[in-house]
This record gives sequence, C-alpha cells and structure tokens, in this order.
Amino acid sequence: MQFKEENRVISAGDFRNGITIELDNNIFQIIEFQHVKPGKGAAFVRTKLKNIKNGGVVEKTFRPTEKCPQARIDRADMQYLYSDGDLFHFMNVETYDQISLDTEAIGDALKFVKENEMVKMCSHNGSVFAVEPPLFVELKITETEPGFKGDTATGATKPAIVETGATVYVPLFVEQDDVIKIDTRTGEYLSRV
Repeated sequence: MQFKEENRVISAGDFRNGITIELDNNIFQIIEFQHVKPGKGAAFVRTKLKNIKNGGVVEKTFRPTEKCPQARIDRADMQYLYSDGDLFHFMNVETYDQISLDTEAIGDALKFVKENEMVKMCSHNGSVFAVEPPLFVELKITETEPGFKGDTATGATKPAIVETGATVYVPLFVEQDDVIKIDTRTGEYLSRV
C-alpha cells in the first residue's frame, strides 16, 4: 500500500484553512490565515498553525511567494479490537493487518469507543499520529445517581459513568442502564436512545 508520491509544494499565497504542510520536520494544519498588505513594505501571510502530532498551536508569518511542501495525510478505517494494559490493538477489516499503539499515541481518543467499533487512523508517511473516534457514539450508562421526581431545574446535570469508563454529564432524568448518544468531539450528552 505504501508508494512514494512526489511532494506537492504550496506557496503561502495559496494557503487555505485545513491544508496540512511540512515545516521544521513537523506536520502542521493551517487553522487560520490572513493576507496582510501594509501601507509600507512587502505583503505577508500571517498564519496560525496546529502541530497535528502534539496539538500545539504556533503563529508564523510567511512571504506570499514562500513555498512549503504539502503534507499528505492518510486516513484509514480500522476496527478497535481490544487493549491489554498499555497497548491498544486495531485491525484493517479489508486486509486483516493488525497494528498496536501505546497509550501515548492514543491519548484519550478511545474514551468513548467500545471494542469492535470502527475508528479512523491518521498517518503520515506510514507513521500513525492520531486516532479519530466516530463523531457520535451510543453508550450504556453503568453508574449514576437516581433522579428525583420534580427535580427539573433547567439545565441541571449530574455525572454518569458509561460502559467505557468515561464520565459524561447528563440531565437529571437520565438513569442507570439508559443508552445515550454522545458527541465524541466535546464529550457532551446529546440524547437518550
């Protein structure tokens, strides 16, 4: 599956949000850019760049003619199989190839992911740097305080532990053994299922 393609270069004048570039031996995604034409002096491009491996954000300015290699990010669907201590095991469901990643590479990406669910593996030049969970998951609540009749304060929430062990804040009417829908980007309760 690995094949070397010629690196595309992009000039700073063509920067757009979401584009990934290689810079200082790191991969950055452009999260903000602004073309600046001062009254005196040369024009420049002011950017905010997010390091996709460690999440750090840096600000950098470029001359519009400056060129950067564009980074190619591969996203592959993989099935999360199981974890055994510090290793998390995944399988490509088409080729049955398996890979294992350690806790440091995973972070809290699997906080809301059950075994056998599909995730997206993000890699650059064959090295995996991130795991993206599905945007929405449905999980069963294993532990929460009971709600009280008449306890309907608007917007009031209580902590609930879901079957993956993560804690989610839910409305008071949600009870143990309910299945709830969660937005994995924010960790927020969306609805009962």
